[in-house]
Amino acid sequence: MTTFSQQPWSLEFLVTEAPGYISRDVITIASGAGIIQPGTVVGKITASGKYVPSVPAASDGSQIAAAIVGFRVDATSADHLVTAFTRTCEVNGKHLTRDASIDTPTEIATQNAQLAALGISVR
Repeated sequence: MTTFSQQPWSLEFLVTEAPGYISRDVITIASGAGIIQPGTVVGKITASGKYVPSVPAASDGSQIAAAIVGFRVDATSADHLVTAFTRTCEVNGKHLTRDASIDTPTEIATQNAQLAALGISVR
């Protein structure tokens, strides 16, 4: 029997958002970030204002969760614009994509607290 694996769907992580799309912003994913799946937690690089997957070991500002990407984007070789959730929404934590280094309940809770500071509630 053939085994199929399914990629995350756009917005499948979203439970609710504020009226009028005020939960969303268009952000720039930095070139070199690779293929970013919907639901990926990203951080903002302080120097450039661009976003990359949030990694706790980073020291460029991106170690702090700043948004959740809404749609798949390929930023392997160029910057790419994408809609992301930056405030006032509820998301399903089981559908978020986090860096592989975030693998303990404490690290997950820390990242969830960073999102909560933005008004993003992880359920």
